[in-house]
Amino acid sequence: MRITSKSDCALKILVDLAEHRESGYISLADISKRMNISKKYLEQIVPMLTKSGLIQANRGSRGGYVLNVPPERCTLIDILKATEGNFSSTDENDDDLQFVWQDMEKAIEKAIGDINLQYIIERRNQSYTYYI
Repeated sequence: MRITSKSDCALKILVDLAEHRESGYISLADISKRMNISKKYLEQIVPMLTKSGLIQANRGSRGGYVLNVPPERCTLIDILKATEGNFSSTDENDDDLQFVWQDMEKAIEKAIGDINLQYIIERRNQSYTYYI
């Protein structure tokens, strides 16, 4: 499985929305400035996140995007599935090796299933003490 830049960008969008969730709906322009990513590129990613139910959109002058699930319930698996689809490399049901892809998907979900936005934010904000 290959993680594309759209998954990386989706993760960054969701982390930004989680960190600023007290502010209500956040415009793509604000997210774009904070992340230094073009608004046009963000406009390609947010429909996937909206369709998956991870974010909610609101149109109008006070519109924008808001995280639609608690940060501790938004997992890396959810984000990858929203942007990359299923992990299986084939959808053929009659393939006698389909179990290989299903086992791979289960292994990936087990390995990263506990990584959620709250964990990512806490890890990123940890301060490290260095001793010299």
